[in-house]
Amino acid sequence: MSTAEEDLARCSLDSARLRFRPDAVVRPQTDDALQQLLVLANELRVPITPRGAGSATTGAASPVKGGWVLDLSGWTKIRIDATAGMAHVEAGAVTKNINDAAERKGWFYPPDPSSLKHCTIGGNIATNAGGLRGAKYGVTRDYVYELEGFLPTGEPVRWGAPLKKFASGLNLRDLWIGSEGMLGVVTRATLKLIPKPAARWTCLAAFQNETQALRAVKKLLGLRVVPSILEFLDRQSVDCAQRRRGGPFFPKLPHCSLLLLELDGHPAAVRETKKVVQTLFTERALASRHTSDPEKAESLWEARRTCSQAMFQMGDTKLNEDIVVPVQSYEALIRYTLELKKQTGLATPTFGHVADGNFHVHLMYDHGDPDQCAQAERGLQLLMEKVVELGGAITGEHGIGLAKSPFMHLQHSKAEIAAMKRIKDALDPNGILNPGKMFEEFTMWRHERDYSWTFPWDHQRPGSVPLHR
Repeated sequence: MSTAEEDLARCSLDSARLRFRPDAVVRPQTDDALQQLLVLANELRVPITPRGAGSATTGAASPVKGGWVLDLSGWTKIRIDATAGMAHVEAGAVTKNINDAAERKGWFYPPDPSSLKHCTIGGNIATNAGGLRGAKYGVTRDYVYELEGFLPTGEPVRWGAPLKKFASGLNLRDLWIGSEGMLGVVTRATLKLIPKPAARWTCLAAFQNETQALRAVKKLLGLRVVPSILEFLDRQSVDCAQRRRGGPFFPKLPHCSLLLLELDGHPAAVRETKKVVQTLFTERALASRHTSDPEKAESLWEARRTCSQAMFQMGDTKLNEDIVVPVQSYEALIRYTLELKKQTGLATPTFGHVADGNFHVHLMYDHGDPDQCAQAERGLQLLMEKVVELGGAITGEHGIGLAKSPFMHLQHSKAEIAAMKRIKDALDPNGILNPGKMFEEFTMWRHERDYSWTFPWDHQRPGSVPLHR
């Protein structure tokens, strides 16, 4: 147990920058020690906030009630079963390290959250993390065979098994996935792996505007094209990225919307699908560039990797919302982001994983300007209301945590929320595990956000490390 100021400071916040000082940071090294910690916390009614890397973007890893932070970042073991196609991992294993270990044996772990170089599998499980490859490969839940860990009261449990079929009892494994560390502590997981794709093809295409780009997406999906990655960038995102790089991504097309597409799989399948994509882009795009060379593909990724950092030309702070809408609402959503820009006076650059409808709508503002802060708060409320009106979801991969707790009632009925609370109470009768999240409405505008702290994966402030993809 540590009460060192540096440890308390590091574990007082996540990427949402909502700082709450814990009383101590605890790093148990064994199952027995972790179990004893939970039993003691129940006896003393001490809040416990589980934590991996702290890359959550909603305040889910911030100890809002104080107490003890349970740091599992040291639980990093990874073992690949190359025969069964499974990865046996501890909760603190970094996501990229899991995939790297799998690839060395010819396998592949597809979920790829943007902080994959730093985030841990325990955090991915807690939020059911997704990523760019979600439309083709799914999200974290689709790759979990088994979870091991402890109930909030300290009893050891195992949900599922290291088997490809398991139909015994209620599926509490999936109940834990996405529960944001409120229903139990994950210590280990058995993950599904798939064969590593043998070929990859990347294409960047420019369109006159967002409508033309989104219509091309709908046509692609209608042609049964399932890309491993399909990223959309609106003109606001592209414009600021081009200013940052000092020129357009396509000569003579300084103001365009972009689609970045990647196909992977068997070489023959990639070749056939590539023909369909090229035919469509020849008909609908203003220009395109493509390659099968991994090194050359890096240059095509520049637009997507640059735009997040480049947005800080529009304001020193961003709200990055991971909303999801059905395919029939794509164009309506983008029209609304432009309307929101007019209503609030704030830039609303938008990019996202368009093959599965997961858009990242940003509200850019200067956090030292009270008027802009008020408009950002208003804009966020309006955006969430619109997303639900369009049949969408207020979060696709970040989760609720603190930042989105005010909008739970937009997404869920009173009966649904009450049922969730009853499950929480049943598994955590003393309410010690990650309390204050999801069900207790939190207004971040009334709490000072700490912008002095930076994380290795951070893309919320200028000067931080750019994210991979």
